Amino acid sequence: MRGTFNEFINSPEIVAIIQQLSPRVQTVNLSQLTNIRSDILQPLEKKAVLIQPLILEDRLELVITTAESPPFRRTVTVKKQDLNRSILEFRIALENPKSEVKTPAKKLYDMLVKPLENDLSATQAQSIIYAPDGQLRYIPLAALYDGKQWLGQRFAINNITAMSLTKFTGETAAKPRVLAGAFATGRYNFERGSTRFAFSGLPFAGLEVENLAAMVPGTTKLIDREFNRAMIPRLPDYTIIHLATHAIFTTGKPEDSFILLGDADVITMPDIQTLSLLNVDLVVLSACQTGIGGKLGNGEEILGFGYQIQETGAKAAIASLWRVDDGGTQALMVAFYTALLSGNSKAEALQKAQIALITGDDSVLGRSANLSILAQTRSGLKPSVASHLHHPYYWAPFILIGNGL
Repeated sequence: MRGTFNEFINSPEIVAIIQQLSPRVQTVNLSQLTNIRSDILQPLEKKAVLIQPLILEDRLELVITTAESPPFRRTVTVKKQDLNRSILEFRIALENPKSEVKTPAKKLYDMLVKPLENDLSATQAQSIIYAPDGQLRYIPLAALYDGKQWLGQRFAINNITAMSLTKFTGETAAKPRVLAGAFATGRYNFERGSTRFAFSGLPFAGLEVENLAAMVPGTTKLIDREFNRAMIPRLPDYTIIHLATHAIFTTGKPEDSFILLGDADVITMPDIQTLSLLNVDLVVLSACQTGIGGKLGNGEEILGFGYQIQETGAKAAIASLWRVDDGGTQALMVAFYTALLSGNSKAEALQKAQIALITGDDSVLGRSANLSILAQTRSGLKPSVASHLHHPYYWAPFILIGNGL
């Protein structure tokens, strides 16, 4: 088995795929999987598996590494163009809260997870460390559907970049120090590169920050014009940085990707590169989006942000793959922090927040006074939103990138 796997990873077509990856998305060196097994998977308190799909022209190779066995692969016969077509269909369905999304979700589940079902059962894994390839980076693994439930109901899912594997240790601060900023009111029009943008404030973003401050006493709140570049030197003083504002990640120049501040200024990717966030456990962007139009690229932009955040020293980031309803995001974020403050890991907290929205059962988040804040948040939503929170449009766009276990 080992010799066969070595022949596989050294084959010309696999070597060619790896060579095409930029450093920031070359998440796993296949020759180092045995070390990952011993250094990362075996020490974890709760069982996890590493899954890395590799997209070839005529097939999909699913590489899986567990704590109990050497790395191996399962082969799925599917043409790249057919896989990419299924990904685009699924992504379009995910962005429409009225869509019938289970059919495309099941189709991709059958390609990506069903071939590994026996392996996952044998390991009794509770978490999946996920290293997506190509256009798979545009869809959340949690939103695949097995015919009975969503994958996110079964597993906590942690996306990784190349930087993640050097930072998969360390405890989350027991008493978080939080900085929360929001662009809540106003409207800004400006150009970046050859694109003109028009952004309106996010009313629920202001409530999101107020709720977080109520949940974590001592939170630094920065809303609208107070949410500006003057905060940047202060960022290293916090363990959680939560930014409820617009952000755009593109495949163009690094400075074309940005986070919008409350005074119409922006933080660009080059700005992020200058930061030192060694004390930061988590950076959350709760209203960002990866713009694809009607065409998918290779997904480097979203993982590139996660890579850059980790390169500053921060352990992990949460960002969204598409622009989500303002109120639905507020509900998910309140649920996430309720679970996080109840002692769950970042990956588990996101999973439980998703389950709470899917099922309507908030008790999964733990016993917490913050459940009353979530109940108030739900009651403040439009009926059309509150009645559809189970749709993955609302709960699935946010992915955890980095060290979340």
